[in-house]
Amino acid sequence: MIQFLLGDEAIQVDGLAPETSLLDYLRIHRARTGTKEGCASGDCGACTVVLAEPEGEALRYRAVNACITLLGAIHGRQVLTVEHLGEPGALHPVQQAMVDCHGSQCGFCTPGIVMSLFAWRHSPPPHNRETALTALSGNLCRCTGYRPILDAAAQIAGQPCHDQFAHNTTLTVTRLREIPTAGALRDGEAQAWLPASLEELDTLLQRHPQARLIAGGTDLALEATQNLKAFPALIHLDRIDQLQRLEVHADHLLIGAARTYADCLEALREFPGVAALLERLGSLQIRQRGSLGGNIANASPIGDMPPLLLALDARLRLRKAGSVREVPIDGFFTGYRQTLLQAGEYIEALLIPHLRENQRFRVDKVSKRRDDDISAVCLALRLDLDEAGTVTDARLACGGMAATPVRGAYTETALRGRPFDAIAVAAAQAAIPQDFQPIDDLRASAAYRLKVAQNLLQRALLEWSECPAEVRHA
Repeated sequence: MIQFLLGDEAIQVDGLAPETSLLDYLRIHRARTGTKEGCASGDCGACTVVLAEPEGEALRYRAVNACITLLGAIHGRQVLTVEHLGEPGALHPVQQAMVDCHGSQCGFCTPGIVMSLFAWRHSPPPHNRETALTALSGNLCRCTGYRPILDAAAQIAGQPCHDQFAHNTTLTVTRLREIPTAGALRDGEAQAWLPASLEELDTLLQRHPQARLIAGGTDLALEATQNLKAFPALIHLDRIDQLQRLEVHADHLLIGAARTYADCLEALREFPGVAALLERLGSLQIRQRGSLGGNIANASPIGDMPPLLLALDARLRLRKAGSVREVPIDGFFTGYRQTLLQAGEYIEALLIPHLRENQRFRVDKVSKRRDDDISAVCLALRLDLDEAGTVTDARLACGGMAATPVRGAYTETALRGRPFDAIAVAAAQAAIPQDFQPIDDLRASAAYRLKVAQNLLQRALLEWSECPAEVRHA
């Protein structure tokens, strides 16, 4: 049984299909029609709601896309929709600011924008234009334009956050912690489970080897919303603490496979360019649900994380029925949407080596728009240099250039054994077509992709030449 709070109301749900989205539940089963359906793929933000969960004695508020958040993901959390914000006879300060600043016209996008701003105002400071833009990056305004919406953000940024939700924090935390950690959702033969430990997960996979694993679901849920696919069995991973770990060891960083992009951001700042890449990965709503392990396990050729993990020589810790093995991510992808994961095996953690003092690293993403877009090309480059500045080893990996994220063996060879200068870059650029034979599609032509990859090598030379002493920091 799935248990959560819908505002202040305690809810228990059973008997719904595992692929039921939070959006469908709100609109169809609860008549909460303030939450709109736009794209049904997590792109437009019209369906944005807020999930709250205990963090110490406080609540952490996260804006998420209800259209691709499946019902099992809200167990043990509080769900807030636009209907919860206002009080009798008064608008919530966020709503009032939108009115005062003329931030709404048709009203279709407005509920999602209001919920994003609500979560932003309840998040830790700073509350400024930059963080407001990040909070709104997943909300497409179709008619008003962003200036009045940002004016509304500026208005509430300077106001005390003393609404009904802040006043009820202690009570809400207590009620949420009374909900059992694990849960299940059943509809005849269709079932979804929420294990609380790796041991429970191992047992479930042994009993139900056909079950699909879901962490954030930002990719998997599209099979239901776009392809109308049913999932007879789902196992939700985001309640397992071992899969949320983040540990800094002497020689590597360990990240649990179900940890979200948003919760990895600070730890990954040690790798130049990665924070900027993550801030462009989808939208804030996506980053607060999507996980690193899911980005790898779905084996998309245009995933943003695999190229940089390949360039950093990351390893994956895989688990099956209690047995664990470690494999390099290089070789993990065996074909389009295929990996070397065995039946019943899953990614437990990622192990990313720290950069050494003699190493330089960068990653670049090129897409049609800055926010909330898929890569046309993502290129990651790591160079090992000796004291004379000669490249002793190189790792270059690309996404969007083949059926899988892949390293460029010929390009790496062209860089080794010489200084990283114009001659080396020209040789590497000439080797790019030997390593990659991309295709034409709606995002980019093959010729464009090849030229972009070559130009990104030139960018690395130009930018590193401007600050040759830089090794570890962007």
